[in-house]
Amino acid sequence: MEYKFRDIEKKWQQQWINTNAYRVSNVSEKPKFYVLDMFPYPSGAGLHVGHPLGYIASDIYSRFKRLKGFNVLHPMGYDAFGLPAEQYAIEHGVHPAVSTDQNIANFRRQLDNIGFCYDWEREVRTCDPGYYKWTQWIFLQLFNSFYNRKTNKAEKIDVLIASFEAEGSATHGYRLTTAGFTADEWKGYDDATKQSILMDYRLAYCGYGEVNWCEALGTVLANDEVVNGVSERGGHPVVKKKLRQWYLRITEYADRLLEGLERIEFSESMKEMQTNWIGKSSGAEIDFAIKGNEQKLRVYTTRPDTIFGVDFMVIAPELDLVDQIKSAEQTAAVDEYIAYVKSRSERERQAEKKISGVFTGAYAVNPFDGREIPIWISEYVLAGYGTGAIMAVPCGDERDFKFAQHFTIPITNIIGKHFNGEEANATKDAVLEKSGFLNGMPMREASEIVINKLEELGIGLRKVNFRMRDAAFSRQRYWGEPFPIQWKGGTAYPLSSTELPLLLPEVDSYSPGPEGEGPLANIPEWVAKELETNTMPGYAGSSWYFLRYMDPKNETAFCDRSVSDYWGQVDLYIGGTEHAVGHLLYSRMWTKALYDLGFIGHDEPFKKLVNQGMIQGSSRFVYRINGTNTFVSKGLLKSEEEYEGRKLDKLHVDVNFVDGYELDVEAFKKWRNNEHAGAEFIFESDKYICGSEVEKMSKSKFNTVNPDDLVNKYGADTFRMYEMFLGPVEISKPWDTKGIEGVHRFLKKLWRLFYDDLKGQMWNNDKATDAELKVLHKTIKKIEDDTERFSFNTGVSTFMIAVNELSDLKCNKKEILEQLLILLTPYAPHVSEELWSLLGNSGSVLDASFPKFEAKYVTESTKDYPVAINGKTRTELTLDLAITQAEVEQIVLSNEIVLKWLDGKQPKKIIYVKNKMINVVI
Repeated sequence: MEYKFRDIEKKWQQQWINTNAYRVSNVSEKPKFYVLDMFPYPSGAGLHVGHPLGYIASDIYSRFKRLKGFNVLHPMGYDAFGLPAEQYAIEHGVHPAVSTDQNIANFRRQLDNIGFCYDWEREVRTCDPGYYKWTQWIFLQLFNSFYNRKTNKAEKIDVLIASFEAEGSATHGYRLTTAGFTADEWKGYDDATKQSILMDYRLAYCGYGEVNWCEALGTVLANDEVVNGVSERGGHPVVKKKLRQWYLRITEYADRLLEGLERIEFSESMKEMQTNWIGKSSGAEIDFAIKGNEQKLRVYTTRPDTIFGVDFMVIAPELDLVDQIKSAEQTAAVDEYIAYVKSRSERERQAEKKISGVFTGAYAVNPFDGREIPIWISEYVLAGYGTGAIMAVPCGDERDFKFAQHFTIPITNIIGKHFNGEEANATKDAVLEKSGFLNGMPMREASEIVINKLEELGIGLRKVNFRMRDAAFSRQRYWGEPFPIQWKGGTAYPLSSTELPLLLPEVDSYSPGPEGEGPLANIPEWVAKELETNTMPGYAGSSWYFLRYMDPKNETAFCDRSVSDYWGQVDLYIGGTEHAVGHLLYSRMWTKALYDLGFIGHDEPFKKLVNQGMIQGSSRFVYRINGTNTFVSKGLLKSEEEYEGRKLDKLHVDVNFVDGYELDVEAFKKWRNNEHAGAEFIFESDKYICGSEVEKMSKSKFNTVNPDDLVNKYGADTFRMYEMFLGPVEISKPWDTKGIEGVHRFLKKLWRLFYDDLKGQMWNNDKATDAELKVLHKTIKKIEDDTERFSFNTGVSTFMIAVNELSDLKCNKKEILEQLLILLTPYAPHVSEELWSLLGNSGSVLDASFPKFEAKYVTESTKDYPVAINGKTRTELTLDLAITQAEVEQIVLSNEIVLKWLDGKQPKKIIYVKNKMINVVI
């Protein structure tokens, strides 16, 4: 019987659908285990072979845990809102909902073709109104909540209102955009004033912020979506613009986000990335008076003890304060510099090493000694970090020193000379002595005294700061969740939960609205109702999707509390490192907020995170003589730039018609509408050999490989095992289709243990030998260990070794082969299910129990000993481990080879070292 993998795989994929083999219940006596893939975006390009790497790993582990007796939740859905679908709609005139549905259908077909064990009844799509109703509902919970710094958790805004009515604002520790107020003053405010004050507290709040505005794309871009002043997507110009924006007050959770890292299994590098992104520091905010101006300059510093060494201030160019303090003489220079900075992304500003800046013409006043301090602006200070202003201490900071040196700003001569970077630390005591009341004490103690003094004078406040900023939560685009917010007279009011979902309306145009607003601003009915015209960002739906999978059909709650208590945290989360900070931090914050408000019982979403590496493309190149249609084979080149003195064009070529490195010339000529139909070739040994390079797998580099083609040619089981065989799942590695044939041969060899193409059935019911049981149990142990630690590549190698050893033993016994199939099921489910059925089993191999390892079958009872004559090894003996010295001597002296070397002589002694060697001394 032949191994007809295509028929077998289609048969069992349909059978699993018909029997609901992967349906998961929320009620089970089994222990639960939740395995999750990072939420994929269904792009129009579909899957290439790099995408399923993490999916196959999670599928193997899910099946493994099921065999181990767990109730396993392994769902899949789609992060379906976002800019790519909207851009496709603009360019092709197709509604985003239509193109998204088409992409999802193709994505689902490809996933099913590989044979994943997803419970498709739990599928979610962020663009489905039944889903985004609950995204809107959660937003309302955040809008109607504040972070209570006394209880260190989110609470309903009504708690805050009651506190204001009883005691005013004095006890809450916030710096408000309005002045503080008493309880009586609060009661006297009109509703608009109250709502404005409450906006300073809400977890989801609205404000005005400077954003990266791309006119061509009609939306705000994140900092990492801007490269060299243009959009990463399309290369369109990006400028800074102030727009009304929604934010999530994630900074209130900064300490808890740091603490939570100690309780979850993330890699150390991932924890470090998140820790650095949060960027916790302690210090003080200080208000400096500005000479001749009523405005105050507020700075944040981690070294308040250096206040006597401040020689200049630097503020972010985009602060409103700049226009309020710039002198008439400096206005032109300041305006010119601000225009320059607006063309720069935040990432570029942070990476810039060149010193730049402009003096504003204004001076701050040191509150302790009255010195006038010049105020500068520079791009290296960012508005979003701290207060957007720093006090510069050149005698104690290398960067400040270089800035002062560049612009010839006088440096405080504390110890009688100017300072360089190496001398900066030596000046600390001198700076402290200058204060008159610090007396050279240690830095921390000195800082405490300064902070206390600042608070006593009412010009400063102890402050813990974070590099992380509140998360921008609105986009000026169409294809996203509408905000359940109505504006009345400039004040934001939440819709009632009974009005949800607020449906995304149909539009005739996806172009931006007036003043940079989203496309919804072009709909008269929407504007007439005063509804918010921004939509939520892509990460809104992906910040909580793991909870909806638990209870996807629930129409009265995003997830029933009893269900979320059962499934709890995601036990294993697999995905790429590209979401190291954004998605992972946002989802952690949403989980903590929902926990605080009592909707779920756990405050961290993911217990363990595994980051899969990237499968890189192995690109292929052809070399065209510049100005001709002639292509030269790689081996004939002296370099990739030149051939016999003529320049070459190095061109990517589609890897799908290159066999290894040999180009299919006829396929190349027909490629891209016969673009190279008249091509001529200079061959080596009658072949055209391509160049190669490992690059990111990308459609633009023509190095993507469609998994559909490989599944059709070799089968899904071969494809699954080969992806794992390439190397450790966490490591990036290049794709090489040529190696897949070896895995396919392995599965054919496995099949022949059960059925031969000519002889038919090979398996039998004979009793297994000790040698066969040893192979089986050695394999059980290794597969269990490898799978538990996600070492799937060594697991595949173990299967290959086992099949080779069983083939050498001519083992066709059901007792052995049946257990081997159960072990193989997570890796190659289709062939395992087929052979399990052919062995006469009535149930599915999916429901089998993972084989139990028994050490007795692999415990060695004998050992091979080298036998030396006068120190030189002459033969080898296999002896029982429990053998005695007398028995060793008897066996040695009866061995023909030993007797030959003794040549009739009696040995002086026989040395036996247990578990090592035997030496016969003549």
